[in-house]
Amino acid sequence: MNNMETEGRAYPFTALVGQEGMKQALILNGINPALGGVLIRGEKGTAKSTAVRALADLLPTRNQVKGCLYACDPTDTAHLCTACRERLAAGETLVTESGKMRVVELPVSAAEDRVVGTLDIEQALKTGTKKFEAGILAQANRNILYVDEVNLLEDHLVDLLLDAAAMGVNTVEREGVSFSHPARFVLVGTMNPEEGDLRPQLLDRFGLVVDVVGERDPALRMEVVRRRLEFEQDPEAFQARYAPEQEKLRRRIRAAQEFLPYVRWDEQILELVARLAIHLEVDGHRADLSLVKTAVTLAAYEGRASVTVQDVLTAAKLALPHRMRRRPFEEGVLEWAEVEMFVHQFTAAAKEAAP
Repeated sequence: MNNMETEGRAYPFTALVGQEGMKQALILNGINPALGGVLIRGEKGTAKSTAVRALADLLPTRNQVKGCLYACDPTDTAHLCTACRERLAAGETLVTESGKMRVVELPVSAAEDRVVGTLDIEQALKTGTKKFEAGILAQANRNILYVDEVNLLEDHLVDLLLDAAAMGVNTVEREGVSFSHPARFVLVGTMNPEEGDLRPQLLDRFGLVVDVVGERDPALRMEVVRRRLEFEQDPEAFQARYAPEQEKLRRRIRAAQEFLPYVRWDEQILELVARLAIHLEVDGHRADLSLVKTAVTLAAYEGRASVTVQDVLTAAKLALPHRMRRRPFEEGVLEWAEVEMFVHQFTAAAKEAAP
């Protein structure tokens, strides 16, 4: 029996016990794929893969162009594929259908051409037309791209994935011929640190990182087993029990997606983020950007039009730990008490300075 599904049915996201950080990071990326994905690190059997598949089943339906390989959003003309743009330019009306986000898996053994796709150079040179054979990144557009054991993937492939996730576009170039297509997806990587780590340069490019461990509370461990056994015994009844919670969360996610463009931040929030990054000696600016984007998404999820200091604090738990500067032979560690103290002092000083 597949550990992730029973009889083709997804385990309900709202039935997952514990692992609040992982669930929060997945939901935030579902609301805002521009966060840059999430890396979930943890030992085997901590529901990492189950949570990813459960997220896809949870997310709201969306409009997409009927018959389009990339499931283009007909209202988002800035990110249409070449075929959809050409149809619009020719005066055609794009027929819309309802669709669901799905999980597209990338095998660790996948070759580069399988990931990015291939161009028929001979046909391009002979006829001037570009024949593109789509790869996994094409299938991933507007979906969840899931890479289990991402730490075992070749570094250059991880680079390709992270580039596409950041740019929202996949470009294939061969012999002076190039082809581009939209590749806007939620990137989710999972890994067991015991099997090796990612290079710091790659780790930094994941928007959020969460560490998960098995439950240590006997009552919670019992509940994990109880729910799993009930699900395997009668998946339909188990899903029906959690259907109201699933729908409530689905509506909340949809509302956050729609509200996200209207959330604003002020100069004090930007200054707090900048000073916090400097205080923690974080390299580069990705940490700052991830902090702000995550805080904005948290505010949208809570239905607030303005980012608060608490949003920044919550975002810091997801966006900073993997970006802490490492000393030789040591792991970078985020001292949470230090973060809280700094934020408290900053906000107190800001209040005193206010007119």
